[in-house]
Amino acid sequence: MEHVVPLGMPVDSQLGMHQVKIDDTTLRDGEQTAGVVFANKEKVRIAKLLDEIGIDQIEAGIPAMGGDERDVIEEIAHLGLRASVLGWSRANTRDVKTTLETGVDAIAISLATSDIHIETKLQKDRPWVLSTIREAVAFAKDMRPDGYVSVNAEDASRTELGFLVEYAKAAKEEGADRLRFCDTIGLMEPFRTYQVIKALREESGLEIEMHTHNDFGMAVANAIAGIHAGATWVNVTVGGLGERAGNAALEEVVMALKYVEGFEQLQFDTKRFRELGEYVAQAAGRTIPVWKSIIGTNMFAHESGIHADGVIKNPKTYEVFAPEEVGLSRQIVIGKHSGSKAILLKFDEYGIDLTQEQANALLPLVRTMSIELKRSLYDKELLYIYKDYQKSLGIGNGS
Repeated sequence: MEHVVPLGMPVDSQLGMHQVKIDDTTLRDGEQTAGVVFANKEKVRIAKLLDEIGIDQIEAGIPAMGGDERDVIEEIAHLGLRASVLGWSRANTRDVKTTLETGVDAIAISLATSDIHIETKLQKDRPWVLSTIREAVAFAKDMRPDGYVSVNAEDASRTELGFLVEYAKAAKEEGADRLRFCDTIGLMEPFRTYQVIKALREESGLEIEMHTHNDFGMAVANAIAGIHAGATWVNVTVGGLGERAGNAALEEVVMALKYVEGFEQLQFDTKRFRELGEYVAQAAGRTIPVWKSIIGTNMFAHESGIHADGVIKNPKTYEVFAPEEVGLSRQIVIGKHSGSKAILLKFDEYGIDLTQEQANALLPLVRTMSIELKRSLYDKELLYIYKDYQKSLGIGNGS
């Protein structure tokens, strides 16, 4: 597979060679989307689907919330999934204890690192942040020596790099396994992301996980840039659910890694992406927009005459991968922008063998109706046009 590198992007010599793992946070950050609540049975079903598809780690939620939230996290932790199950915790020993008691095999200990958060939200200082994260990580490792500890740097993208390195080193000294770099307000862009992550990886020695938000539409691009710089984990959500404009979308990250970056070692059942997306959208009280990248139905819907003609001759002219690879199917849509080749193909599906002359005659009638209705046409409407056309020629009753 050709390895395509974005124009101007610095290239790490190890790109495509180091392993990349996916940590899905649909059940935590995804559910933090305004207005979204998953029932416990839905959370269990989503966890099982994610595991079946091949996700490496599932962020199940926040045990310290107690009640139903704690119960369902404990249930997911004991499902016997292949995937690691991670619980999210604030950086205090009480929350860490509550999280680990659910039986999760991994914990994300989160603390803000930017000065604006430290001074205005936490009303503390940098030394307090360093001592607090040390205490929380040490407690987690004492309680579960074999447990996996991710240290989250909230608002890392607005944190002074020198202090972020100090934070990472402090956590590593207490036994932390990775640092989650949180672009909490989606303020990064790919080139700066590459520079920051490369420096952080080299100076801290910790594995890096990308957690990117989509406020400026660059969540996936920033996640990929982080991988170029040496990050080995990506935090995603199904369909890009998440606070405000959402997170990097699972299906977009995986397919970009495969087809844009040429990562061959990824082992995901991508054929179930549409199924997974539909279930999560339904549970969230949403629908998948037809224009959604990767799993939207318009990904493989072709109306323009030039495009439809190209796809009919060779799908690769306008499709990077086959629709079946993500659980979709190709559609040749007939409407204002269609050409005669699409008309011929569509009527062939109906078992009607049109001549080129007939297709040329039907085309303006199709375009007129499409303009009047302000949409593409349904099969029945196309057949009505054909019958009326036949009648106008005095051919039987048009049947």
